[in-house]
Amino acid sequence: MKVNEVILYKMQMKMKNPFTTSFGTEQDREFILVEAKSEDGLSGWGEGCATERPLYSEEFTQQSWFMLENFLIPMVINKEIGHPDEIQEGFNVYKRNNMAKSALEGAIWDLYAKTEGKSLSKVLGGSKSTVEVGISLGIEDNIGDLLAAIQKKTEEGYKRIKIKIKPGKDLKVLREVRKHYPDIPLMVDANSAYTLDDMETLKAMDAFDLMMIEQPLTAGDLIDHAKLQKQIKTPVCLDESIHSYEDARQAIELGSGKIINMKVGRVGGLTQAKKIHDLCKEAGIPLWCGGMLESGVGRAHNIAIASLANFLLPGDTASSSRYWEKDIIKPEVVAENGIITLNDNAGIGYEVDREEVEKNTVEKKVF
Repeated sequence: MKVNEVILYKMQMKMKNPFTTSFGTEQDREFILVEAKSEDGLSGWGEGCATERPLYSEEFTQQSWFMLENFLIPMVINKEIGHPDEIQEGFNVYKRNNMAKSALEGAIWDLYAKTEGKSLSKVLGGSKSTVEVGISLGIEDNIGDLLAAIQKKTEEGYKRIKIKIKPGKDLKVLREVRKHYPDIPLMVDANSAYTLDDMETLKAMDAFDLMMIEQPLTAGDLIDHAKLQKQIKTPVCLDESIHSYEDARQAIELGSGKIINMKVGRVGGLTQAKKIHDLCKEAGIPLWCGGMLESGVGRAHNIAIASLANFLLPGDTASSSRYWEKDIIKPEVVAENGIITLNDNAGIGYEVDREEVEKNTVEKKVF
């Protein structure tokens, strides 16, 4: 397979509703789409999950664009590629920039699957025909609004509810949620908002029968998470602390958590995600697929990776309509009663709506 053209699209899409975490509030979503074309006229699509500002990680869209334009795309253009796994070997010469790497590698994985006439799920080694999904709810100023959102999403059948928390918006919120919904599968996500000085607050969360507390401490930290896990019953789930296979290996050896949230962009692409999956499966560490407010392209990649056997917990890949008035794929992603059914179409399984892409493109460059 030879990639003879790559197109970068800088996208601006407005989400249906603001989404608030401990990092702040986001509604206008800036991200990068990558289209990789083969000499046979096929197109593969990938999505960069970096945001406009470096809040979740050190990466941001302008940085990803620069990295793709000047370093990564020249490594693949007009080169023979036997298998997408080869891409990571070349990319490893450059430090981190995982979201930029993942965007281009994802487009090549999609192109490869289409060249083979198989679904992306199948070429990744996926074994499931359906994946369970949950919903992620942002921080609300009014607890009534949060309770109403939980009611709506449980009625829609989502398999677990995740609520964002931060100091001052935690125990009181959990008490109210459990008062009204004592039995729903519930987890919380702190996005690194706490330290070990908050141990008593974190211990108090054991009373609420949570599936997990996601990334309570500093991004990248493994040692303090291991200290925390020893003192609380609630499973710690690592997110921003896992950027590579080595991070996952060390976290397992240290006992830094009992669950890992897999975000393909955070770890540098599907090849690395597969390696981490296999490591965690062997170690008995369950995975679930996290979300980065992706459009349908990134959402389709998440569905594909979540079809692997050790993705044992509901992920964050909700229906397209949860976030967008109109997505950029056809048909849009639909979760029915908390279940997404995979299709057997080649590649990501969805057609990119070029009209919608062009409508939301603010910058474009062809290589």
